[in-house]
Amino acid sequence: MDFLPDPGLEAFRQEVRQFLQAHVPAEFAARPRGLRSSREEFVAFQQALNKRGWAAPYWAKQHGGTGWSVAQILVFDEECTAAGTPPLDTFAQKLLGPVMNQFATPEQLAEHMPPIFNGERLWCQGFSEPGSGSDLASLRTRAERDGDHYVVNGQKIWTTYAHLSDWIFLLVRTDPTVKKQAGISFLLVDMKTPGVTVRPIRSIDDAHHLNEVFFDDVRVPVANLIGSEGGGWSITKFLLNNEHASTAEFPMLQRYLRQLAQLGETQQVDGERLGERPEFKLKVARFKAQVQAIGWMTQRVAAMEQDHNPAAHALGSMLKIRGTELQQQMTEFLVDCLGDHGAVTYAAPHNDPAAQRPPTPSGLPDGIAAEMFFRRASTIYGGTSEVQRGIISSLLFRA
Repeated sequence: MDFLPDPGLEAFRQEVRQFLQAHVPAEFAARPRGLRSSREEFVAFQQALNKRGWAAPYWAKQHGGTGWSVAQILVFDEECTAAGTPPLDTFAQKLLGPVMNQFATPEQLAEHMPPIFNGERLWCQGFSEPGSGSDLASLRTRAERDGDHYVVNGQKIWTTYAHLSDWIFLLVRTDPTVKKQAGISFLLVDMKTPGVTVRPIRSIDDAHHLNEVFFDDVRVPVANLIGSEGGGWSITKFLLNNEHASTAEFPMLQRYLRQLAQLGETQQVDGERLGERPEFKLKVARFKAQVQAIGWMTQRVAAMEQDHNPAAHALGSMLKIRGTELQQQMTEFLVDCLGDHGAVTYAAPHNDPAAQRPPTPSGLPDGIAAEMFFRRASTIYGGTSEVQRGIISSLLFRA
């Protein structure tokens, strides 16, 4: 891993900035950055990326991606976060895409890649179940073969944006008679298929992004099976390694630093500017050092993954632990810096009229308290911190 500056990287950053200035309204930068913008905004941005040849920034060139280096990908993410772009479909781009490129048939790639590139097919992930969250091998949703179809019955939970998605990639049990990891398969399911029911879950940040999904005799073509029947566990391990590293969310940590700088300039404590108080400056300096360390670790893990280094799995779990813990620490401190306003300065996650919300004082960033509540789940989703520590132990200290 080479940490020396790339002379050409600044030119690339300017290229990305010019593109974003042309396609993203300037006022988006001040908006609370949700997990997914309106469908119209998302599609417009994704289609602009597709036209530029940037539809799949995280993929290798031979798979239709940009072929960018690790450093270029990080620059792209940083600039998109700073500009407030509609976030890309993470499930399609960072999770399903690598799986499809590694395990899908040419026919499956031809069916699903073009609409992903053009923002016309949004995806969600059907992994967790009641009583089967981090222990995915214990899942009970079953798929029974019936001619050219599987008949799927069961339930998934904590399914992010299922209510806005067109398709779901799904783990199902196709053989209950074998070792539990061996009987799992990986299916793609159209959310419009009869028998699929989505029920909303309102989370602690007062937003609707989570759902329960029920499958009642849902008929799924066998052609939608990725890989081999019973081969879903290997695919899942491949996918989750990508998820562990991406959940550190280095660009969002940088955004929190910018918000702290803004609060340091605008907030007053006992007649003194917050940014002048020694305890504030010390805390922010420590956060800056930690965020920089996360940035270096992100580059290191991504580079190791590109080189197929087996240690990337353990380091990805380390990155997931440290990154998500830092998300919680920084958002809690942001709320503290708001003072009394921290209890009432919410975003409008489901489009409530402004008149129904407590007024936001001029100059304060919006959505900080809601972000803090949302980040309570960071150390749970994508595999709990306890599970990550188990992965690290098993990989680094096995006899």
